[in-house]
Formats: sequence, structure tokens, C-alpha cells
Amino acid sequence: MKETTLILMSDTHEQHRKVSVPAGDVLIHAGDFTYFDRAARITEDFNAWLDELPHKHKIVVPGNHESRADGSRWIERITAATVLINGGTEIDGLRIWGSPNCLKDWGAFGSSTADELAALYGRIPLKTDILVTHGPPFGILDRAPGAASQGGRELLAAVRTVKPRLHVFGHIHQGYGRFSRDNGTVFVNAALAGPSYRMTKEPISISLNF
Repeated sequence: MKETTLILMSDTHEQHRKVSVPAGDVLIHAGDFTYFDRAARITEDFNAWLDELPHKHKIVVPGNHESRADGSRWIERITAATVLINGGTEIDGLRIWGSPNCLKDWGAFGSSTADELAALYGRIPLKTDILVTHGPPFGILDRAPGAASQGGRELLAAVRTVKPRLHVFGHIHQGYGRFSRDNGTVFVNAALAGPSYRMTKEPISISLNF
């Protein structure tokens, strides 16, 4: 078996250069690298920053703060990483699938109905090792203290069907952390933004044997 170290982050909101990034094999960013896509130069700098990092492989999934424009825009703009928009890739034998889509009222890439989301998540291959979504699944690292769960029920159902080894997401800043296992899956909310969108948290490093 081979041990692979994954560095997980999300919700850097234009402050990626303030993040201390640990060494690892695969870097995964689960979205919201802009603040409502307000400046093209931010995406250019984000891409340059990714290119400077030493990690052999880099994966990016856009988030709700990224523009509503056609997803191909992000694939064209971000050349220093593999951008996943409802699709997958394979890295050193790891099968990774990513989606920016989440609830309608969350902004960019929002889906209108539960049926649309269920159909979308039904496309996740059953042999997926790592699932990357911007939004969280229902009931898992998806709420602020004292608040109601904000994750997707359709996403939770899909995860329990696919059973990936790891599910990485963000969006709910207060949900940052790791949930050990549910149905064989390790869950990580890697949102780094804290109060007033300041970078108050560190990327999460996790090693998996494949």
C-alpha cells in the first residue's frame, strides 16, 4: 500500500497568500477562493500562488462565491491545478470526483430543486475514493453552534451510497474540522475563514493508505 498525504483547504476568500501550506502530495481546495469573484486579478494571483506551491498534484473545485459564468471559465483561468466541475480525475490510482453545486440560495452553481441535486450526485462514480464538494452533507460539520444544519440531504444520501474514503468540503466556516467516520467515510470541513473572513485556521493534513 502507498501512503498519500493530502492537504485540504477551502474558503480562503482572496487571502490565499496568508495561508501557511504544509508539505504533502496532493493539495485540494474546495472552493471560495474569491470574494464574489470581484476581481479577475484575484483569480490570476490565486493561479500563480498554486503554481508556486510544491505539491505534485493540485485539485480545485469552485464555490458559491465564484462567478455564475459557465464553469469552463474556471478551467481556462486556473491552469496550475485540475479544476473539477461535476467530473472526476485519477491521480496515482486515487479516483477523485468534484462538484461546486449546492443549494439554490448559496449563489453560484446553485441547483433549483432537490431532484436536480439528487440527479447530479447520482453521477458520482461508485468507485470514487475522494469526493470534493463545496457544500457539506446534511448533519456533518454543517452548522454554527446553536444553529440548524445547513448541509444537503441529497449529498448525504449520495455519500452513503458511494462510500468514498474521504469527503472534503467547506462553505460553513464554523463547521471547520474533521468527523472521524460515517458509513466508512472520513469527513473534513476545510473552511479556513473565520470572523470577518479572516484566515484564522490552518489547512488540514490527512494521510490515507491506498
